[in-house]
Formats: sequence, C-alpha cells, structure tokens
Amino acid sequence: MTLDRLRPLAEKGLSPFVRVADGLGLSPDGVSVVAFACAVAAGVAFGVRSPAEAPLLYVAGSALVFLNGWLDLVDGALARAQGTDSSGGDLLDHVLDRYADIAVLVGLAAGIGRYGLGLAAVTGVLMTSYLGTQIQAVGLGREYGGLLGRADRLALVGVVGVVAAAVPGPLVVGLGAVALLLVVFAVVGHLTALQRFWGAWSDLQ
Repeated sequence: MTLDRLRPLAEKGLSPFVRVADGLGLSPDGVSVVAFACAVAAGVAFGVRSPAEAPLLYVAGSALVFLNGWLDLVDGALARAQGTDSSGGDLLDHVLDRYADIAVLVGLAAGIGRYGLGLAAVTGVLMTSYLGTQIQAVGLGREYGGLLGRADRLALVGVVGVVAAAVPGPLVVGLGAVALLLVVFAVVGHLTALQRFWGAWSDLQ
C-alpha cells in the first residue's frame, strides 16, 4: 500500500493550483513554508485537547494535514513550471517535511497524553524517510515505496482525525483511533524502513 505511486496521476490535477500560486507571486520555497505552517497548525490543533474535548479541532487538524500534503505536491510542480527547481529547494522541502511529520505526530501524542507511542511513531516515520533519502544518496534513485509512504501517512492522519472526532472513545483493546494510528505508524513505519533497506541492499549486491 503506497499512495506515493500515484504522484504522477495527482500531479496532472495541479495545474490550476500552480497557476494560482504563480499568479500570487509565490516561489516554490514559499509554498513549502506555507505547507510546513499548515502541518504545525495541525499539530497544535491535535495537541490542545483530546478528541472527546475538542472534536472540531481534530476535524480542522485533518483538513490542515490534507492541505499540507497537497501543497507538498504544488511546490515541486511550481518549481518545474517556473524553471527554478534546484538542489537547494529539494533540501528545504525534505527538511520541512521531516519537521512537519514531527509536528503532527507530537501533536497527536500530546492530545491524548500517549508520549511513549508518540516517540515510537516518530522514530518509525523518520527512519522510513531516512531510508528513502539514503537510498537516493547511494545512487539508486529516490525511494517512495514500501508499506507506508508519506502520502499514506498523511491520508491516514486526515481520516483518523475525523474518525476520532466522531468516535472519541476506545475502539480496540482500550485504544482510541489516534492511539491506534500511532501504533500503526510505530510498527509499520519501522517495517517500511526495513523493507526499503532490504530492497536497496539487494540491489547493491
């Protein structure tokens, strides 16, 4: 399962958004910063209260997460349209994406007071992303595949935020939707990292 494989299809619908961003005078780096700000705002929305106490904040957080994911596609498309794509812009995009992931996951963990799960989820997500860029660094090309790519994570966070708002109580073994999501990110994130490592290791032999 990886929505990252659908990037080429999603990019076909970016043209109107690219034209708007270009018309507003935004640079690709500027769009990346706006996307990051959306992720931070989502983390704050998730972290302020639990889903039972503030369901509307979780819905707002979900919307902001979806917006972050969409803008993360727009910045690259805008760079190509303006002819300004560069290694510097790619570096900024990667750094902001990682901080965005941290902000969202820390917010989710803080909102339900499950900091241990949050730490496990953050390390799983960061290792998944690290393996993707490290595989590129050894000359095999950027790796988006695996059990859980960034697009999958964003989609899951967006959906689970809404589910948690609608059903704030425990769902399975005493865990609510957000806690279950953090468990998935912790377990599947590390499995995805290992899957990427094994695939790259095999290619290098």
